[in-house]
Amino acid sequence: MKIKEVNEFFKGLHIDEKIKYLDDLMLDERSGVKKVLEKIEKEHKKHLMEIERVKNMWKIENSLNVDIIGGIDEAGRGPLAGPVVAACVVLPKNIFIEGINDSKKMSPKKRDELFEIISKNALDIGVGIVDNEIIDNVNIFNATKIAMLRAINSLKKSPDYLLIDAVTLDDINIRQEAIVKGDSKSASIAAASIVAKVTRDRIIDRYGEKYPEYGFKNHKGYGTKEHYEAIEKHGITPIHRRSFLKNILEAN
Repeated sequence: MKIKEVNEFFKGLHIDEKIKYLDDLMLDERSGVKKVLEKIEKEHKKHLMEIERVKNMWKIENSLNVDIIGGIDEAGRGPLAGPVVAACVVLPKNIFIEGINDSKKMSPKKRDELFEIISKNALDIGVGIVDNEIIDNVNIFNATKIAMLRAINSLKKSPDYLLIDAVTLDDINIRQEAIVKGDSKSASIAAASIVAKVTRDRIIDRYGEKYPEYGFKNHKGYGTKEHYEAIEKHGITPIHRRSFLKNILEAN
């Protein structure tokens, strides 16, 4: 094979397939092939590190002597508009999902990819959505708890244990543990963070079509300069959180 053909051959293969050809590549003395070999070896090293990272994200779950563990996280506490969304995800124990992590640490494209993988492989997924009117009535912290409870209640079966990102839920008869920065420490919570974030972003994108002058697709409802300028120019919409905009509303 020519060097170009060698590169094309490996381009579409997963690293698990690529490493099967390492011995053959080592026998080829061409400098171009040596570069391909070096690239694959680096990719393999990176892949092994990723396997170890994800393995470490299962330590909390593996320390619990329970069968069904629900990881819970939310998206949308801070925005000026739209709902807060929580997800509860039950994954098969020790499943390797490459790239799983805190949803804030990845691109929208990567989140969408992982959302599909999680949706396909999860044993159960529950989603809870609380709109801006309830947020204004009960405050964002309590609204977040309501969203989490709704997510749990929408599961097909109640988990034996809950791992929650930095929140403790009241009035629920399920053992639980609040973990600070849990979305980067627990695979179950990380999965929930991705499901919650992608679900909320898609909701906000639909609002972006309804209210194009606010640029929701760009900022997802957060308080960017663009968003504040749109509010100053056009006023607030029915999806804005009035309790988050008291200064602007009082000034007008």
